[in-house]
Amino acid sequence: MANETQPLAFDNVRAIAKANVYYEGRVLSHTIFLANGDRKTFGITFPGEYEFGTGDAEVMDVIAGGLEILHPGESAWRAYAPGSSFSLPANCKFRLKCAELSEYVCSYIKG
Repeated sequence: MANETQPLAFDNVRAIAKANVYYEGRVLSHTIFLANGDRKTFGITFPGEYEFGTGDAEVMDVIAGGLEILHPGESAWRAYAPGSSFSLPANCKFRLKCAELSEYVCSYIKG
């Protein structure tokens, strides 16, 4: 179940067919551009622990499974269940882990 701000389907988009593949295929996403030019990625994470960096600020919506995030500058992991979301600042590194196959949608926030 998506949260109230994140739909499960997007209309009138430009989709990039080439997948974004990380960690030997254990994290996969696809990029879409909405009609207004906003960029989103949606994908899956297989069980494991990963580190990522942001360019733009991001809002991540958890669609299925569950993610734990070690936010920049924090020492405790935070758990996010389906229907929840979290924000990440621009130009940061964060750690992500999941115990089960999980799905997400990432929205990029410019400036």
